[in-house]
Amino acid sequence: MAEFADQAEVRVQAGHGGHGCASVHREKFKPLGGPNGGNGGRGGDVIIEVDPGAATLLDFHRRPVRRAGDGRPGAGSNRNGADGADLVLKVPDGTVVKTADGTQLADLTGAGTRFVAAQGGRGGLGNAALASVKRKAPGFALRGEPGAELNLLFELKTVADVGLVGFPNAGKSSLIAAMSAARPKIANYAFTTLTPNLGVVEAGQVQFVVADVPGLIPGASAGKGLGLDFLRHIERCLVLVHVLDCATEEPARDPVSDLDALEAELAAYQQATGADLAGRPRIVALNKVDVPAARELADLVQPDIEARGLPVYQVSAATTEGLRELKFGMASAIAQARAAAPAAEPTRLVLRPEPVAGPDFELIRTGENSFVVRGDKPRRWILQTDFSNDEAVGYLADRLAKLGIEAALAEADAEPGAQVLIGEEDNSVVFDWDPEVPAGAGGLGPRGTDRRLSG
Repeated sequence: MAEFADQAEVRVQAGHGGHGCASVHREKFKPLGGPNGGNGGRGGDVIIEVDPGAATLLDFHRRPVRRAGDGRPGAGSNRNGADGADLVLKVPDGTVVKTADGTQLADLTGAGTRFVAAQGGRGGLGNAALASVKRKAPGFALRGEPGAELNLLFELKTVADVGLVGFPNAGKSSLIAAMSAARPKIANYAFTTLTPNLGVVEAGQVQFVVADVPGLIPGASAGKGLGLDFLRHIERCLVLVHVLDCATEEPARDPVSDLDALEAELAAYQQATGADLAGRPRIVALNKVDVPAARELADLVQPDIEARGLPVYQVSAATTEGLRELKFGMASAIAQARAAAPAAEPTRLVLRPEPVAGPDFELIRTGENSFVVRGDKPRRWILQTDFSNDEAVGYLADRLAKLGIEAALAEADAEPGAQVLIGEEDNSVVFDWDPEVPAGAGGLGPRGTDRRLSG
């Protein structure tokens, strides 16, 4: 079983709203007690929250379907149903939330940061809330609305101060193990590191986090090897350290050409994704100088690399030579990067309500005498209606007429018997339009009936 996961597909379902209650107060010597049905409770939301104790998305691989609690139905005596329990999904710091098609919804950084991924359905009104002068004792209640259902993609981008960048088997894991208490897997073959490893390093008064991530090879920005899995984890690093293998025996490879190849892949990834990597401070670590031939090569290439304006350190993870100087060099670059970074502003909840202006619905002609009604209000009203209750259907017809759909059909030269579809595309409700049937509460009959429908 894998112990780390930095991507996960999750299906979330917010809670459904509870149904309203249709009830009439009954008491001895009080024959006209009136309606007293309570409202249904709101469905629970699905909330994604950053938890400092979470380090992986593995739990979402094991349980990819999550659902919030449903609202409880209303009851008589004006008792409202309880709201459904919210579902809080704990994710690691640095998690990006996307839709199934790749649209980014949230970038969650900082302990306690929250994002409401799916909103619970609203509870239906009970008949006590639906009572009016014309409809004094409604024999129906509104149904609760279904909660939102989404397929989401979680991507973890490691939050670290320093990212170790290098070819496979360049010694990155050995370096982080020598500088910190991290114990990554170390072996003499390529792609030993398959998942990021984090280590905490101290240099003087500066404490920082170093990330050892999967090795980089030419073509990584196009998905070759583990490239994209690697590159995603360095986007948040303040400083990049190029770990160059001075003891490699591969032909056509040397520290300078490796450095050029690494920078080319970073530039290609930045161009493809828009990640700002060009301005990150760079440090070069010439590794494995405990090997005599590697030390000679490091002495040879160091002046050429320094001529590019990059600080260079000769190090050996095996003997810890040069690690103290490298740690203080990292600390200095991090301190400068932190000082230059803009001050963090407190997290604010930004509300973006839907614009009030604009039509409440759209009437679309789909045939010679058929129409489709689009709009949030008609869609919601369809979901709230109990079609087994004639009075509820008549109430819906009155609401649609008041919204202006009847007038819009007349203006569109719709003929009697025109088919009108309202609701979700895959679950629409079909009505036959009859302009001779009047709108309003004049068709009320006994509770739960409507004379217009019975006729």
